[in-house]
Amino acid sequence: MRIGRRTPRRATDGRRTSGGPKERGNRIVVLDALRLIAALMVVFYHYVAFGEGWDGPQAQLFPVIFRPSAYGWLGVDLFFMISGFVICMSCWGRSVADFFTSRVIRLFPAYWLGVLATTAVVALVPGGLEPHAWREVLVNLTMLQWPVDVDHVDGVYWTLWAELRFYLLFALVVWRGLTYRRVIAFCCIWTTLALLAKGYGSGPLSDLFMAQYCWFFIAGLAFYLIYRFGPNLLLWGIVALCFAMGQHTAMQTWRRTLQHVGHNVPGWGVAVLLAVFFAVLAGVSLGWFHRINWRWLPAAGALTYPLYLFHESIGWEIFHHLQHRVDHWTLLAGTVAAMLLLAHLVHQLVEKPVANRLKLHLSTAFAQVRAADTNSHPHPRPAHTTRPAPDTATHEQQTLVTTAPH
Repeated sequence: MRIGRRTPRRATDGRRTSGGPKERGNRIVVLDALRLIAALMVVFYHYVAFGEGWDGPQAQLFPVIFRPSAYGWLGVDLFFMISGFVICMSCWGRSVADFFTSRVIRLFPAYWLGVLATTAVVALVPGGLEPHAWREVLVNLTMLQWPVDVDHVDGVYWTLWAELRFYLLFALVVWRGLTYRRVIAFCCIWTTLALLAKGYGSGPLSDLFMAQYCWFFIAGLAFYLIYRFGPNLLLWGIVALCFAMGQHTAMQTWRRTLQHVGHNVPGWGVAVLLAVFFAVLAGVSLGWFHRINWRWLPAAGALTYPLYLFHESIGWEIFHHLQHRVDHWTLLAGTVAAMLLLAHLVHQLVEKPVANRLKLHLSTAFAQVRAADTNSHPHPRPAHTTRPAPDTATHEQQTLVTTAPH
């Protein structure tokens, strides 16, 4: 099958239609629901099944929800699929500078506060988790603790390094400009490199190409191409390959989780949940959920990132100190509600204002870089004209600032 240039399908009245779900602006609201589900899956995995915070065995404390919560770690795989879909969608037609700016203002404001808040809670509350050295905290603020072998301030931060590696690899395509053919080529090349790296065992190449988790990012990219350009055999083939490889790698992760949950849960649940994830993303790309357009979903989706960042260690400290004074069901429900409220406050009071400031400063910085580069290679004026050259620096700065991503 030839990988040719494709254009989005259009309706007869001129509106773009990809068969996809309804959007608010550039936001597919059904994905906000999926993000919230994925975040809550991870929360309940850490609160109910992981084996930290509670003195008694969770299988006895929460017999009704323990088994489904034990599969909550699969929410991370769903996050990765959504990330592949959304990053491809948001980067279409944008530059590397736009891509970099959008990722920084999305990831770092809430993350910086999460690192500092978690460090403070762990240090100030006695008898719980072991505090981290201040040097480790400083490294964590860069989000680069994994490659320099420094412990995470909070265990959930490992997924952020996976996201950063995806951004690094995908930036190569954004640099050239996203097209159907280039994204397809990227998926095929990443698949090949991941398989080769996996064949040589664990090492730097396997870490870079994420042979364990790349299948979910690649599936998300393929689903977005289906959403934007329509389905075909090649795209479904990529999805099928990712599903098969994702099942294989997820079962490896499932075996490792058994030692954390302290209770045997059947492996067929992993296969079923992954099949549901792929079916739902296929439905998103084909427009099965086009009627879902509830106004509260974008607000709910905005809670997912701060909820993910803050819930683990702080929640465990709450359980450790209150479990013998408060009914465990009440404590669990109250902690989840408190974390959702905290996530809302972080989004409104930290993420939004800090992101706006960072966006302005980064856009100005990139404009100055472009202006300096332009001025270092001036275009010679024709000999017959005496009109002064335009103020290139001002023009470049205005252009970048006004086209920065929203």
